[in-house]
Amino acid sequence: MYMKTLAFILFIFFNSFVLADSLKSAIESEIRSDKNISRDIHRNPYETLTFFGIRPDMKVIELSPGGGWYTEILASYLKEEGELIAAHFDPSMGDFAKRVRGNFEKKLASSSVYDRVKLVSLNTQYSEAESVDAVVTFRNLHNWIGPNWNFIITSAHKSLKKGGVLGVVEHRAKQGTSLENMKKTGYVTEEYAIESIEKLGFKLVAKSEINSNPKDTKDHPKGVWTLPPVMRLKELDQDKYLQIGESDRFTFLFKKI
Repeated sequence: MYMKTLAFILFIFFNSFVLADSLKSAIESEIRSDKNISRDIHRNPYETLTFFGIRPDMKVIELSPGGGWYTEILASYLKEEGELIAAHFDPSMGDFAKRVRGNFEKKLASSSVYDRVKLVSLNTQYSEAESVDAVVTFRNLHNWIGPNWNFIITSAHKSLKKGGVLGVVEHRAKQGTSLENMKKTGYVTEEYAIESIEKLGFKLVAKSEINSNPKDTKDHPKGVWTLPPVMRLKELDQDKYLQIGESDRFTFLFKKI
């Protein structure tokens, strides 16, 4: 009995070590640009993906990957055993969507690391029903407030296996912030995020302060885009905003029920 218990403990320890080493290797991958790596201190990719429970053998959807900051890591991490589906803008939705989607497609064509990444549009079905282990999204909820919200969250729910997880990182608004100001500033309240996601078939199972920033006062002239990396005011009060760093963010883990 003792030997069986010891063997089990060693098995768990070894597998945890392998998973951690694999994720660190993905984060340290040479395909990542120096510019993106410089944001690790604010975005905490190792801690965030570990909190979400992402393993290298999972099938994962990344919603609204933007320029592909997290895609660089996930594509490398999931390349051998898993699968990554990137749900990006539909290029027919206007010039901005076409430009951002086009830049993302160029990224996917730039390295063999992305060969197995499947690209779909955010306004379509993401995968076969109940075929995905996890869905993740980073700093996107504010863009979906309105008619797109239900479609995106419901489509994610349909794609997930029962018990699958939805990992969310978002700019955190002060409690009581109006819906109008959430759209305007890019900051979303915890209450709105939880209620609006849970009503579509999810249950909040964990919170983390991994991506919190108490320096962020959330009262900036151009909303969250006043802060790095966007710095919409450019040189105006630049040192002040660089000292604050990136936004204060909540990190939530939901489970499909």
